[in-house]
Amino acid sequence: MTRLACAVRVLTAAAAALLCTTSAAPAARAAPEPKAPREFVALRTVAPTIIQEMRYTTDHNFVGEPVDGYRQPVCILTRPAAQALRQAQSRLLRRGYSLKVYDCYRPQRAVDHFVRWAEDLDDEAMKREFYPRVDKSRLFADGYLAQRSGHSRGSTVDLTIVQLPAQRTRPYVHGEALVPCTAPQTARFPDNSLDMGTGFDCFDTRSHTDDPGITAEQRANRDLLRSTLASVGFANLPEEWWHFTYRPEPFPGTHFDFPVAVRSVAGHRPG
Repeated sequence: MTRLACAVRVLTAAAAALLCTTSAAPAARAAPEPKAPREFVALRTVAPTIIQEMRYTTDHNFVGEPVDGYRQPVCILTRPAAQALRQAQSRLLRRGYSLKVYDCYRPQRAVDHFVRWAEDLDDEAMKREFYPRVDKSRLFADGYLAQRSGHSRGSTVDLTIVQLPAQRTRPYVHGEALVPCTAPQTARFPDNSLDMGTGFDCFDTRSHTDDPGITAEQRANRDLLRSTLASVGFANLPEEWWHFTYRPEPFPGTHFDFPVAVRSVAGHRPG
């Protein structure tokens, strides 16, 4: 046998041995996505008339991009919270109004995304609209952001009131000129909400529910939202006029991380 033929035989044998070893190795499998407990439901299956404008699936939020974990624009809540919102919606419909939700259940991975964004002090692309009067380095110290969120427990919702018939709102255009969330409603980014004094997710003391600087009309609108939700079991966070938590919470000590997607609650009965 020539030296060349011998070398070829050696290389062929080595390749065959490597192939055999590779084939025998177990295939790597991605960990399955967590699903929601049976106590979680899609709000649309419980209260289909509530308007949904899920901001964190879009670029129009304080981060400036879709947030981790928000796969689809669907509001997910614990069943008791969703059923309580249905009651509140029924009361408002009789008066010619509708609820509109901006955010509902929020996975922990989304909160982690907020934390990473807050730690990057060079990223201030959305400052002019969402925190025009607050230094980004103060967002944690001033209580606007935290390492954990009540939203991740599934019974907290961010929402507002819309007068019916609801006006259409134009989509946000990435990179468009921003207007401070504290500006008059006619100047802010268009939202079909009643005038609450600020835009949603406005990191400013003007967002405090009882801020003394808002007008009588804005105070009346906030009071309507707060009283309607309080009557069905929701408590307001005083620092954010849009933030409410249903009490008692079914999961007061658990922060979930399943994605915001229809499949997370597929097959869950609304009632």
